[in-house]
Amino acid sequence: MTPDDVERAAGLIAPYVRRTPTIEHGPLVLKLELLQHAGSFKTRGAFNRVLGEPSIPDAGLIAASGGNHGAALSYVGGRLGVATEIFVPSTSPDVKRRNIERFGATAYVVDGYYDDAQAAADARQRETGALQIHPYDHPATVAGQGTMARELDQQVAAIDTIVVAAGGGGFVAGQAAWFGDRVRVVSAEPETSQCLRAARMAGEPVDVDVSGVAADSLGAKRLGAVPWAIVQRFVDEAVVVTDDDIRAAQRELWAEFRLVVEPGGAAAFAALRSGAYRPGSDERVVVAVCGSNCDPSTIIDAS
Repeated sequence: MTPDDVERAAGLIAPYVRRTPTIEHGPLVLKLELLQHAGSFKTRGAFNRVLGEPSIPDAGLIAASGGNHGAALSYVGGRLGVATEIFVPSTSPDVKRRNIERFGATAYVVDGYYDDAQAAADARQRETGALQIHPYDHPATVAGQGTMARELDQQVAAIDTIVVAAGGGGFVAGQAAWFGDRVRVVSAEPETSQCLRAARMAGEPVDVDVSGVAADSLGAKRLGAVPWAIVQRFVDEAVVVTDDDIRAAQRELWAEFRLVVEPGGAAAFAALRSGAYRPGSDERVVVAVCGSNCDPSTIIDAS
């Protein structure tokens, strides 16, 4: 994976995705990727993956998702006129299932977590022959996610560090693929779902237990093989945050900016706010605020 792959992805998906804004918050710059179509960065990777296919089967598209990838793929299917099925774990919030259905896909709820939904999607794909779009473990998906970093290079001068939430690794790998050694890349994970940090410690992807408030978006049991090839070279530090850190970050983003940010989308900001990552005095840090798909009352009523 090289910056050229990201550059090609940017050209391919440009007519379909938003150029999301940045905003300053004290010494930090926040990249508001939660304003992307379908409410998260996932739309970038989904479009690049699907548009790169020479043909789509009559059965259309299929995927498993905690919610954000499903909403993104549903949006892609709706824009391109392709039938889409999404398998969602029962542990994901209802608002995410409704978001998937809002864009036209058929959503099936499966008892358990993401891996349980993935097993159900695999079985269904074998029946129908639909094109399965994995949420993070494909080069085209990672390159699509990396287009956010390309935008940042055009929006923010002299970036030293970018802090990015990590689930299965596709998002952070995309930013690392673009920036390489030019910018320090820091991953942020919930302490209850940390497959990237575990892979770094083990020297390879390993299975981890998954739970916590952000499990619906950051609850991958194992880091993807494609992201790992990039992460092991270009992610400089992996930090973890608590559920309380994440909730506090959500409340601050609402209080300061009236942004409704889901737990996974607030994890990178939580890493700075909690001190899990401590930048130097002159360090120019960008934080990716990457998802908005949650019930607003879970933030507003608690503020």
